[in-house]
Amino acid sequence: MNDRHDNVPTEVRADVWLWAARFFKTRSIAKQAIASGKIDVNGGGCKAAKLLHAGDMLKISRGEERLEVEVLALADKRGPASAAQALYRESEASRLAREAQREQRRLVGVQAPRQRPDKHARRELRRLKDRHET
Repeated sequence: MNDRHDNVPTEVRADVWLWAARFFKTRSIAKQAIASGKIDVNGGGCKAAKLLHAGDMLKISRGEERLEVEVLALADKRGPASAAQALYRESEASRLAREAQREQRRLVGVQAPRQRPDKHARRELRRLKDRHET
């Protein structure tokens, strides 16, 4: 009989590992990120079915965030965040760059994204424009 703990995988699909390591909320989102070229494995491209091994280097782009991580362990099941953090190690350069970028955004003051005016705001804008034209 095999004990459940003896079933440590030696290779895992990239989309599964990214999901298990909590870089993406769902496997399908991880798959979309891979398909759109936001994930590089060992300096090259990646496909969702690419098998990852311990020691692989990944470059992950999530929005404005860029991470360079080394795969330390493999998992094909999603566990708690503390277990997920043990699956990888972020490079020092990547961590410093992210902190500098975070500080830069804080200093600049990120503005809230502009929203399209709703029905009432559009009517108010039209009224204001009509007043100024006459």
